[in-house]
Amino acid sequence: MARLGMVIDTTRCVGCMDCVVACKTENRVPEGFCRDWIATETRGTFPTPHLEIRSERCNQCDEPPCVSCCPTGASHVEPLGHTVQVSPDMCIGCKACLASCPYGARFIHPDGYASKCTFCLHRVKDGLLPACVSVCPTRCMHFGDLDDPGSEVSRLLASRNHHALLPEAGTGPRVFYLI
Repeated sequence: MARLGMVIDTTRCVGCMDCVVACKTENRVPEGFCRDWIATETRGTFPTPHLEIRSERCNQCDEPPCVSCCPTGASHVEPLGHTVQVSPDMCIGCKACLASCPYGARFIHPDGYASKCTFCLHRVKDGLLPACVSVCPTRCMHFGDLDDPGSEVSRLLASRNHHALLPEAGTGPRVFYLI
């Protein structure tokens, strides 16, 4: 079974927000909300500071606290790609998943259910890439099976320095940033 993940090359991301617009359009995300966003982080000091620009979203964790705290089972792990998904019809909007997510990757949709990045599983099922990956003009976003050593994402992680967000949270994030 595939374990889907994403690798983002921060040396190529320019913060254009095409990924954000593609996601909002593809998934009909309501105005004022987003499933992915652009973050910047400056490290180091003059004369050698480093600016990292990155596209952030749900990290599709291996140990998702949002799933274990959901009282209705609306937040669950989908067998396809071992991705974290939400069943809107089962969600009661209690916000437990919002509180448990260390990445701030969820919001309550105006219709009353928790919403988040799905890795565009509806597209992946049809053999397509997630919308954000498919539109990236710098091709800094990569998507695939982390358990397949021959996949592009696995090769990139094996050959480049990288990091994940908040590894100390113990969630096993599956979005990685090349540095």
